[in-house]
Amino acid sequence: MTSKFDPDRAAVPVLEAPVDGRQSQAALTIRRGVGRLMRAAGYSLVAELGLASGRRADLVALGPKSELVIIEIKSSLEDLRADSKWPDYRAHCDRLFFATRPGVPLDDFPEDAGLILADGFGAEILRAAPEHRLAGATRRAVLLRFARAAAERLHDLEDPGLRGRL
Repeated sequence: MTSKFDPDRAAVPVLEAPVDGRQSQAALTIRRGVGRLMRAAGYSLVAELGLASGRRADLVALGPKSELVIIEIKSSLEDLRADSKWPDYRAHCDRLFFATRPGVPLDDFPEDAGLILADGFGAEILRAAPEHRLAGATRRAVLLRFARAAAERLHDLEDPGLRGRL
């Protein structure tokens, strides 16, 4: 993901969507703010991580004590209401959060998940996520997926011409 600045928006970063185009500008902005919050707390991040269930997590954070957090990004109330797959993510993390942006009504977000409010500059945890620790074998499987995805993305930065040709 690259960023550039739009001079008409007074130094507000404009984030370009990845090549696949799945993420809206609003979702990328939320992801950036959440990323800043999580990195400041000592977490490493991988966006769009494929899970064993076939689902794809918007953002997975690996904490200093190997805790795994999934953050599901919802840029609008319609986006939240259209999503029925989010409960499946619990099987792949120790904590599950939703992240949204200012202006999105917060009352419809499930109470049994954490809630983060984010913009392009940062984020704030409004509600902590309950912990449901993963079994050892599941943790290992998710950690391996995380490590492989991170390594592949680093390699893609070093050799972007190879991406998609393997």
